[in-house]
Amino acid sequence: MDISTLEIGRDGEEAAVAWLRERGYYIVERNWRIGHYEIDIIAQRLDTLHFVEVKTRKIGGWQSAYDSINDQKIRTLRRGAMAYRTIHRTQLELQFDLIAVTIDDHGHASIEYTENIL
Repeated sequence: MDISTLEIGRDGEEAAVAWLRERGYYIVERNWRIGHYEIDIIAQRLDTLHFVEVKTRKIGGWQSAYDSINDQKIRTLRRGAMAYRTIHRTQLELQFDLIAVTIDDHGHASIEYTENIL
């Protein structure tokens, strides 16, 4: 991964966090890790804890964000969320969401939010 890809990913995550906050989500964790599991964003809204996968692509890319959500990614998200729930002993409802961020040639981000991806 070259530095521009890393920067695009960071920019996408920043855009996703701002988008969630603007809509009343409280950001609980960012890039939460345990073992092999990482959750990009854990956010709370009302009585639900949202485990948000963020996928950022440059406009015109060959793969959509949805193409990257395969069976292995789903298992990883679920296991990470269960580990989080166990460690933090939360009784909140859990939900798995996807934020697809597309960055245009001028650096502007557009957001597509999909709830309940699992």
